[in-house]
Amino acid sequence: MTHRDVPRITAVLGPTNTGKTHLAIERMLGHHSGMIGFPLRLLARENYDRVVARTGRSQVALITGEEKIIPARARYFLCTVESMPTDRSVEFLAIDEIQMAGDRERGHIFTQRLLSARGTAETMFLGSGTMRALVEKLVPGVAFTGRPRLSSLAWAGARKITRLPRRSAVVAFSANDVYTLGELVRRQRGGAAVVLGALSPRTRNAQVDLYQAGEVDFLIATDAIGMGLNMDIDHVAFAGDTKFDGRRPRRLDHQELAQIAGRAGRHMNDGTFGVTAGCAEFDAETITAIEQHRFESLRRAYWRNADLSFNTVRDLKRSLERAPSWPFLAPKRDAEDQAALDALSRDTGLMQRADTPGRVRLLWDVCQVPDFRKTLTEPHTRLLTLLFGHLAGGAERLPQDWVARQVERLDRTNGDIDTLAGRISHVRTWTYITQRQDWIDDPVHWRERARAIEDRLSDALHARLISRFVDRRAAVLSRRLRDGDELMAAVKPDGTVTVEGHRVGRLAGLRFTPDAPDSRTPRPIVAATRRVLPRELVRQGAEDRAAPGTTLRVRAPGAGAGGDPARPAPRACAAGRRDPRGPGQDLRVRSARGGAVERRADRDTGPWPAPARARDRGGRSQSAAIGRAGCGCTAAARLARFVSRPADPRTRPVADLRRNRPGARHLLPVDRDPRPAAAPAGRTAAGRSGRGRSAHAGPRRGPVRDRERVHAGPAEAEGRAVSGVAVAGPPRRMARGCAGPAGAGRGRGEPGRVGRSL
Repeated sequence: MTHRDVPRITAVLGPTNTGKTHLAIERMLGHHSGMIGFPLRLLARENYDRVVARTGRSQVALITGEEKIIPARARYFLCTVESMPTDRSVEFLAIDEIQMAGDRERGHIFTQRLLSARGTAETMFLGSGTMRALVEKLVPGVAFTGRPRLSSLAWAGARKITRLPRRSAVVAFSANDVYTLGELVRRQRGGAAVVLGALSPRTRNAQVDLYQAGEVDFLIATDAIGMGLNMDIDHVAFAGDTKFDGRRPRRLDHQELAQIAGRAGRHMNDGTFGVTAGCAEFDAETITAIEQHRFESLRRAYWRNADLSFNTVRDLKRSLERAPSWPFLAPKRDAEDQAALDALSRDTGLMQRADTPGRVRLLWDVCQVPDFRKTLTEPHTRLLTLLFGHLAGGAERLPQDWVARQVERLDRTNGDIDTLAGRISHVRTWTYITQRQDWIDDPVHWRERARAIEDRLSDALHARLISRFVDRRAAVLSRRLRDGDELMAAVKPDGTVTVEGHRVGRLAGLRFTPDAPDSRTPRPIVAATRRVLPRELVRQGAEDRAAPGTTLRVRAPGAGAGGDPARPAPRACAAGRRDPRGPGQDLRVRSARGGAVERRADRDTGPWPAPARARDRGGRSQSAAIGRAGCGCTAAARLARFVSRPADPRTRPVADLRRNRPGARHLLPVDRDPRPAAAPAGRTAAGRSGRGRSAHAGPRRGPVRDRERVHAGPAEAEGRAVSGVAVAGPPRRMARGCAGPAGAGRGRGEPGRVGRSL
C-alpha cells in the first residue's frame, strides 16, 4: 500500500458554531459512500433530511435506536453513535461531538468508536479542542485541524427575567425550574417555547419551530439545548449553574457552560450570555474561558470492554468488568444495560433458562432495551423479565396479543405534561422493541402502530405546553408593540373589547375588565389595551360611554402640565382599582366632543368660581387665590401675614384653616360657600347615613407631616362631598416629598383630588 492509499484520519476540533458538521457532510458527499454518527437522534434526523434534500431519499439511510429507514440502494448512513452499523464498509466515516467520551453515562460508546470505527478512505472526528490530548493517545497518526468560531460570544451580566432581550434562551437544570420560569415569562412577555430532555423529538421540534417562527420570543430549556439545537438565539441566560448528574448535585465546568452559552450567536451573528433568576454571576475566570474558548484538556475518557464472552452469564459479567490497559481510560461499570443484567441475574428461574451461549447473548440483547424514563425501577426490570421469558420460550417470539395489550394501554392523550411525557418515554421503549425483526411477528405493523401512538402523544404534549406556557393573544400583541405597529382596536355594542382581532376583555361604562385566564393579566395585554382603548373611547366619545349615574371625578392638571389651577382641565375617570395588573382598570380619556366632560362637571358641581382677579378678595375667591399657589395646597409660611391678622374679614377662611390644622406646615383652602355639593344618589354632603363630617366639620386630629400633601377637605371619605364635588374612593394621602405644584416632582402617589372651588 502506497502512502497515498493510507486512509486519512483527521480530527476537526473547535468551539461551537464553527461549521464542523457542515464540513463533515460535504466531505461525505464527496465520497461514493459514507456514515456519520451523531450524539442525538434529533441531530441524526435533522441531518438525514438535509442529505435527502441533496441526493434523494433512495440513497440515504437513517438508523437510530427507535427508527430505521434503510433503502436497498442506500449509500449514506446517518446514525446515532450507539446504532452505527460498524460492520458495514464505507469510504467515509465521521463521529460528531467526540468530547462525549468524557461523559459518565455514554462516554464508553464514543471511546469505542474512536478506537475502532474507520472509513476505508477517510475518517473524521469532530469535537471540542479539549479532546486533543486524548485523541493523540487513542488515535496514532491523526492530523488535527482547527476551526475558529464564526461569531463572537460576550458576557452581558445579570438581568431580571422581565428585562431579558427578545430572542433569549433561559437555561435551568430541573423540570420544576423550567415550568416556573415558563409561567413567569408567559405572564410578563406573552409566552415561551419549552425544551426538556424528556420530550420526544417530535415535541421538541414543534417547540423549536414555535420559537423559530417568531410566535414567541423566548425559550426556556434545560441543558438539552447544549447539543443539536441550532436556533436563532441572541442571548443565553443561566438561571442556575448546578445540576444533578444522577449521583449528586455538581456545578457545571467551564466546557459545559460554554457548550450551552455557545447556542447564542449562530452563524455570523454575535451572541451574549449572562445570568438571571437569582443565579450568582460567573467569576472572571469563567467568563474569560467562555469568551476566549480556553478550557482544560480532558484527562480521561470512559471505556468498557467490547470483546465480550457469552459462554455463561458469569463470563459475560467478567468480560464487562475487565479493566482498561491505559491509565487515562476510566472503567465504566454502572451502565444501564449492565445494571439491568445484574438485576435479572438475581432471578434464579430466569438464569436457568440462560444456559447456552445463544441464550446468554439473547439475555444481553434484552438488557440493552433502553429505559427512556431513566428510572430503571421495578416496572422496567419486570418488562425485561417478560421479554426474555417470551423470547426464550418455544416460539422465540413475543405473543401478538401481549404486545397489543402493552401498546394499546399507552394510546391515551389525557393527563398533564408529566403524565404525557412519561407515556411517550414508555412508548419509545416499545418503538425500540419493534425494530427487532427477530423478536416480533409483523414488525412493520407494530412499528407503525407505536410510531403513530408516539406522534399522537407528542402532539398532545405540544398542545399542553402551549396551553400552559404561551398566551397567543399576549404574544401577538407583544410582537406588534415591539415592532411599533399601529394596533387596531374595537369596542362592540355589548362591551367586548378586541385588539388586533383578539378578544382582550369587556368594557362596562368606563371600567375595563380583561379576559385573563388567571388572576393576573399578562403585561402585553395590559400594555396594548392602554395604548389603543383610550383612543377608541375618544373616537366614540367619552360622554357616550359614561353610563347613567357614573360619578365623574375632576383632577387638577398641575402647573407643571401647563394647566391653570383656577380652571383645571377635567378628564373622565371610572373609579376602580388602581393596580394596573388587576382585573379592574381606570381608563382616563379626554372628551372627544369639546366640553362634554366640562358640561357634565358643571352640571354636577355648579359653575366654576371667579378666579383670583375678582374684586372680592375674600371667601371663595381668596381660597381660589391661595389654591393657585400649589394646585390645592400652599405652605403655611406664605399665609403668615393673613393668619397674624385674624380680625381682617378677608383672612377669616385662612384663620379657620389654621385652626382646623393645628401645627400644619401645608394648608388647603376650604370653600365656605354653604351651597350643598352634588353627591351620588343616596348620599349627602355629610356622608352615608349621616356618618362622617362635611368640609367644615372641624379639625382632624394630629399634625400633618412636613412636606406631605393632603387631600382637599379635612376628612375626605368615600362618598363625602369636598368643596362642592362628589368624590368616590377611600381616603388617601399624597406621596411624601411632593412640595411643588400638583403633578410636579411627585413620587409614587398622584395629584390629590381637589374641589372645583379649590
